[in-house]
Amino acid sequence: MSGALADWACAVAEGELSESLPRRWAHSQGVARCAAALADLLGDDADLLVSAGVLHDVGYAPRLAVTGFHPLDGARFLRDVHAADERLVRLVANHSMALLEAEERGLRSELEAEFPLLDDHRLVDALVYCDMTTTPDGARTSAEGRLAEIRDRYGADSLVGRFIRRAEPDILAAVGRVESALAAQPR
Repeated sequence: MSGALADWACAVAEGELSESLPRRWAHSQGVARCAAALADLLGDDADLLVSAGVLHDVGYAPRLAVTGFHPLDGARFLRDVHAADERLVRLVANHSMALLEAEERGLRSELEAEFPLLDDHRLVDALVYCDMTTTPDGARTSAEGRLAEIRDRYGADSLVGRFIRRAEPDILAAVGRVESALAAQPR
């Protein structure tokens, strides 16, 4: 991983996901690896992004699934049980256009009130990029491939299918911004 925060985050995520949801754990590890690869782009925030990457799906853990909306459940767990860094908690709560899914679930006002979206769009975009270019098994993929996989897994007419259809333009824009920033880096 990266630094002390990422080491802690990895231990928390592993404890919550590795046995109960091994595929989700593999995905989370892949997202964290992708985040670590963006270290030069994010500088001092690299450790925060790696931490958010490995923890972004912690709310899927069966013992944490209170509302059934993993960004909200995970953020509440990190805030209430671990008193985690506020920016970390807000990244987890809002990862990958979660506000749109929260709206589909009737939880948008709750999510916005408890965990406002970070003003640092670099971090928000970077987490979208890492999540949306990592397969459920933790391998790298294109954003288009990942979006298709989500639609196939959940069904186009499901709640998640409707959300992902609405979120797709924003997801692709965020991924595009990160890819442009990576391409502009000196080699």
